[in-house]
Amino acid sequence: MRFLKGKLRLRQVTRLSDNGHQTQVLTSRWDLCDIEVAYRMFERWRQENFFKYMREEFLLDALSDYQVEPDDPTRTVPNPQRRVLNKQIHSARAELAKLEQAYGAAAIDNPEQRRPTMRGFKTAHGKLGNQLRAARRRLADLLARRRALPRRVEVRDTSNDAIIKLATERKHLTNLIKMVAYQAESDLLALLRPHYARAGQEGRTLLHELFAASADIQVTDDELRVTLAPLSSPHRTLAAEALGELLNDTATTFPGSKLRLRFAVHPPPRIGLAFPGPAASRQPDTSTPAP
Repeated sequence: MRFLKGKLRLRQVTRLSDNGHQTQVLTSRWDLCDIEVAYRMFERWRQENFFKYMREEFLLDALSDYQVEPDDPTRTVPNPQRRVLNKQIHSARAELAKLEQAYGAAAIDNPEQRRPTMRGFKTAHGKLGNQLRAARRRLADLLARRRALPRRVEVRDTSNDAIIKLATERKHLTNLIKMVAYQAESDLLALLRPHYARAGQEGRTLLHELFAASADIQVTDDELRVTLAPLSSPHRTLAAEALGELLNDTATTFPGSKLRLRFAVHPPPRIGLAFPGPAASRQPDTSTPAP
């Protein structure tokens, strides 16, 4: 507020969910209606979650190759000199705030019997006052230097080296494939949702386990049969079976062939770590052998 000269007018839009949860949105946009503000905010969160998931699970920011191509020398980028000054201004503001706090604390603790006038206080704390004034001058100088710099400059003004950039064609292609894969995963999640109670929390994790599961492949005259191994728990295996049946109903053929894809899941073992079986089958045999 100090740097805005006390002029900051905001509005609050509150979204009330059906379960009673409230979400407050603070904005300086007075030209938008309440519904538009809420819609834009929640869409922004959705986009941020999408890119966070894509970076972590689909390596959206990973390099596709190291090929380079010439860059447009007149393309503008954020001024790197302003970035350096921004760091210095941040440090200067922190130092100024620290000195102002110390000066204010000294004023509160000032013994009025010994220094009843402001002149006496300034004389007693002359060193601290000089440091405070020097910090203010330094901050004002940095702000003036930043105002004199343009926000964006051309690429050719930032370096004397050749103007190049990473090749974009292959990157765009791989990003497109990753986004298509994400959409396919989302469609599978929608199919899985009615058959898995925690689809909202663990649905994509289950799909990742399903993608990495081992499987047997059998080719017949008209089918490509994929039989998956049981998953890590019985309820996940049942959900995978239900998903396989839904995919079978689509009658999808394997690309480049006329073979219809047929999905199934191997029956779980009767006894195992994930499938311990009924209690009776786990009891040790204590019967006495016949003589």
